[in-house]
Amino acid sequence: MKTQLNGVAEKAKLDKKVVFTSLAHLLTPDFLKETWQMMNKRGAPGVDKETTAVFAEKLEERTQEMVEQLKAGRYKAPPVRRVEIPKDGNKVRLLGIPTVSDRLLQASVARILNAVYEPLFQECSWGYRPGKSAHGAIGSLRKHLIGGKVMQVFDADIRAYFDRVNHEWLRKMLRLKISDPVILRLIDKWLRAGVMDKGVKISKEDGVPQGGPVSCILSNIYLHYVLDLWFEKRVKPNCQGEAHLVRYVDDFVACFQFMEDANNFGLWIKDRFEKFHLELAEEKTRTITFGRFARERAKKYGKPVETFDFLGFTHVCGKDQKGKFALIRLPRKKSCRKFLDRAKGWLKRHPHFDVWDQQRHLSSMLRGFYNYYGLVHCDNKLDWIYRMVGRYWRHAIRRKSQRSKSQWNYLAKKNWFVLPFPRTLHPNI
Repeated sequence: MKTQLNGVAEKAKLDKKVVFTSLAHLLTPDFLKETWQMMNKRGAPGVDKETTAVFAEKLEERTQEMVEQLKAGRYKAPPVRRVEIPKDGNKVRLLGIPTVSDRLLQASVARILNAVYEPLFQECSWGYRPGKSAHGAIGSLRKHLIGGKVMQVFDADIRAYFDRVNHEWLRKMLRLKISDPVILRLIDKWLRAGVMDKGVKISKEDGVPQGGPVSCILSNIYLHYVLDLWFEKRVKPNCQGEAHLVRYVDDFVACFQFMEDANNFGLWIKDRFEKFHLELAEEKTRTITFGRFARERAKKYGKPVETFDFLGFTHVCGKDQKGKFALIRLPRKKSCRKFLDRAKGWLKRHPHFDVWDQQRHLSSMLRGFYNYYGLVHCDNKLDWIYRMVGRYWRHAIRRKSQRSKSQWNYLAKKNWFVLPFPRTLHPNI
């Protein structure tokens, strides 16, 4: 199966204009079972409440049944189950959880789409791609700010991007590379499947539900044509100086050498997004002076040096030990507070857990935080996070009983309360 998929990827790489007319033949029981081995088996159930464990018991039978339905054109995409995830500012992110069987089919089609589109995607795109990551996007941005002539940063935010993806435009974009009717009909069924919320099915004419495997690649395809390709082919040639784009899914930053180019881009992108039914969040979109001469310019005009946030980090214009410009990335205040609230909330919900179980869980949480935020210059913030989690844990122990103090002293001597110390894990990003 991998050999056939590699053949598709190689063909797409050698001929950027090729249109694939036959891809559905890849969706065999063996291909679905191969995809199943790559999937997360801890995913939540969909509207049918079937778990991954129950599905796995009849994997052979179910994959065969799904392929037969596809061949006969009888496959129906079930609606996704709506789940609300809390966000900053008392907001929620709406996720759509497909059924396990539908998730498997989506993941299989997503593998095919990745093979077709991966050779086409621009270098500025870092999200939902093999071998790409948020750290890659942060490192790429650093290279532009340190090694380039960047003086202006266009910090943008797309308002409710996943809810605004226009189906008609997306279908047109897909037909540029794929003319297989089975694959196109499948994607269309997923787009029209709707959402099940409190027992009521809600149909949507726009948007892709976050949570489904195929939504990741579809969102990338949409912004590839709307933003990435347009920036490379239209924006860059019309700029007087350097121009760079770094995008991670719907979060992007554009860097420019001259203020005029940045201001023009701000006007152009509004018209571009309006054409494709997207909208910038004005309150979160701005152009700032940023780079090696930002401090001097701010001092000249009596203004503070501005910062901007990208992928959980606050980017600051600083200086190294020699007094030269240095880009400092610090964990965003909201990210730190959100993590500490999560740790404190977990301790409140599990006060009677064994102390060793608490230690294992808190250690796992801290390692995850260090693994993402362990960049150069983040030591003080990580050390503060480490100390705060330890303080929350001590308070949780002391609330358990009158013997908590003696228990704490005993366990501390035995090193049971040792949490992982912070350290720089990504010195080269």
